[in-house]
Amino acid sequence: MYGKVTSACLHGVEGRLIEVEVDLSNGLPQMNIVGLPDSAVKESIERVRAAVKNCGFTFPLQRITVNLAPADIRKEGAAFDLAIALGILATSGQLEPEALERSLLIGELALDGSIRPVPGVLSMIESAVKRGIRRVIVPRDNAEEAGWIQGCEVVPASHLAEWNLRLTADTDGGRQALAPALAQAASLQADAQADDYADVCGQQHVKRALMVSAAGMHNILLIGPPGTGKTMLAKRLPTIMPPMNEQESLDVTKIYSASGKFADRRQLVRERPFRTPHHTISAAGLVGGGGVPKPGEISLAHRGVLFLDELPEFTRTVLEVLRQPMEERWVTIGRAKAVYRFPAHFLLAASMNPCPCGYWGADTGDGNDACFCSPLKLAQYRSKISGPLLDRIDLHVEVPRVPFEQLAGLEKPMSSSEMRERVEQAHLTQKRRFQGTGILFNSELSGRRLREYGRLQRDASALLERSFTLLGLSVRSYDRIIKVARTIADLEGSDEVNAHHVAEALQYRSLDKKQKPQSLSR
Repeated sequence: MYGKVTSACLHGVEGRLIEVEVDLSNGLPQMNIVGLPDSAVKESIERVRAAVKNCGFTFPLQRITVNLAPADIRKEGAAFDLAIALGILATSGQLEPEALERSLLIGELALDGSIRPVPGVLSMIESAVKRGIRRVIVPRDNAEEAGWIQGCEVVPASHLAEWNLRLTADTDGGRQALAPALAQAASLQADAQADDYADVCGQQHVKRALMVSAAGMHNILLIGPPGTGKTMLAKRLPTIMPPMNEQESLDVTKIYSASGKFADRRQLVRERPFRTPHHTISAAGLVGGGGVPKPGEISLAHRGVLFLDELPEFTRTVLEVLRQPMEERWVTIGRAKAVYRFPAHFLLAASMNPCPCGYWGADTGDGNDACFCSPLKLAQYRSKISGPLLDRIDLHVEVPRVPFEQLAGLEKPMSSSEMRERVEQAHLTQKRRFQGTGILFNSELSGRRLREYGRLQRDASALLERSFTLLGLSVRSYDRIIKVARTIADLEGSDEVNAHHVAEALQYRSLDKKQKPQSLSR
């Protein structure tokens, strides 16, 4: 006897449909699973056997062969348990096979027949809907998550013992029962952030640079002595970024679901991610990896912010792996049996001290230099960050010590709400400009589109031409200055990129100067 049902697995962060074929034949009672299963899939034999018996069904005393097709794709996890169990019951005549046709079955079985949630449901169902499947049966704890994908009927399941009733009953109410919760989840917006730029005294020019960064999704590096507020400023960057649109939220939620870090399954991820890995992180932890690769920190920061505090403390090997994802916005990891791609469209925010002791360029208050680092130590410290990596960071902003009058609150600090209002307006401008192109932000411009949308006025072009030679800019830096200038113009509501927009963009490229580090700030 032969039967077939449909399940799914994860391939990176994307879903892949898997056909679960079941064959019952005469022979010694045994069960085998083929099709490149991992240990968790092989162990489903015992879970399925116990769950079937404990739910009042009869486990066939025959030779059972389960094939997971395509057979050349590695299968992992416990999401096949439910499909294997129902496939065996349908093939042995204990369930109606027609009730499982054109349905996707996902779920892990407990020994008593309870159906447990699994990670990656969002990606699996999205893939199934694209292939024409309109009915999905998932664990009840995954039901709301599954309901975010439009175009399918979601049937929540709690226990294998209820299956006879469930498959013969009208299940149209499954999706309808979820509708109020789904509508509520879709309407939820990110809660107001506790952090606010109003907490930061002074540093108005740094706030301006962060506003430019958020408006165009430009990478930014903050450089300054300890205690000047670099980390405090960077951690408040998400408070001025608008909430993600529906597609962005869905993409980010898929990543968190696939990586098993999606704790709250009741609503989509609405807040832009903010990831702060420690400087001891490995290259695999940052970009993703493992025997079966999983998303790394840069993928978990997709459509959000990746903050690297104390940038030179990261190993050079780890920092260099950022170069390709920052350009292509994808991470490609090759293995002997497959190639995995993870999305990595993030805003890089980083901070660093100007020297090993942290006080280069500062004074003790009596006119003396507070730094005692030798030129050799200074050069070694800054050499940890390569030129190609700095090239990919759009804004290099110095964060000096705050004067007392600003610290005493004599000046009114700029708040996050004021900054966010201007950032949102710039985002709307870019949305209208790039409609139908697949581009969302100025930082994504390149090639022909950069020349089209980043066209400079004559005086702006002349200024950039002179700066290109004087500062020894690379072609990549040249393009990034144009992108930043375009964003500055958007913040001012200007359709044209003028000389003062380019001049401000050039001020944010302090580390591109030809001079040696000793002459940059003194």
